[in-house]
Amino acid sequence: MNEIALFSAITFFLSILFSMGGAGAGVAIIPIFNFLGLDFTLAKAIGLFAGASTTITSSVMNIKRKVVEYSFVIPIASMMMIFAPLGAYSSSFIDEEVVKFFFMLMLFYSASMMMFGKKKALLHVNSRWVLFVVGAVVGYLAGLLGVGGGNILIPLLALLGFEPKKVAVAVSFVVPFSALGSFFTYASYIDIDYVLLLAVSLSAIAGGYVGNYMLHFKLEQQQVKKLMALLLYALAVKLLYHFVV
Repeated sequence: MNEIALFSAITFFLSILFSMGGAGAGVAIIPIFNFLGLDFTLAKAIGLFAGASTTITSSVMNIKRKVVEYSFVIPIASMMMIFAPLGAYSSSFIDEEVVKFFFMLMLFYSASMMMFGKKKALLHVNSRWVLFVVGAVVGYLAGLLGVGGGNILIPLLALLGFEPKKVAVAVSFVVPFSALGSFFTYASYIDIDYVLLLAVSLSAIAGGYVGNYMLHFKLEQQQVKKLMALLLYALAVKLLYHFVV
């Protein structure tokens, strides 16, 4: 019970912080839970479900507000629905240390995008086929690493020249498809602690609501993103230490 309370408190705090920065907390939840003794694959599954729980609300709100551009999101969502479970399933055949190494690289990437990422696009892509390719690649990586994929998708679409507001709406729409698809795949071959899953998910939802409130009334998002980046750098360095020592 003390372990559940600890994991719930960590999730609540991280969900507040990351929702203020406009991102999912799963990318930080997974390594922290693993450092505290939770199996890495189980940590990925719980992080995925918690992330999906918080982003579904945003998706529903965007649909009701009629701001979802379906011609843009459907190619990405459809590919992520297919390839995220494939990535999650392939994780069972890949050495865990290899997956952790790529997770570490993803942490460095995400932190750098938050800290130094520029909004200027490198390309200006108009083809819908690019969206299918992006959805497939990001979906597979997200499933393999156990994340929703938003932290990979947002900077990638920005670099391809897509409008930031459109990207933000698209990510909130597609991440639940990726996260839930990956979660159910992991759940098919590992034992899930459903009490812990429920407690963490409720904490993530509550933290997300508090974070959204604080974002609109209290703090600057860019400052929050720098704090998030520092946290992700710290987690990445701890993983790096694991590999070099």
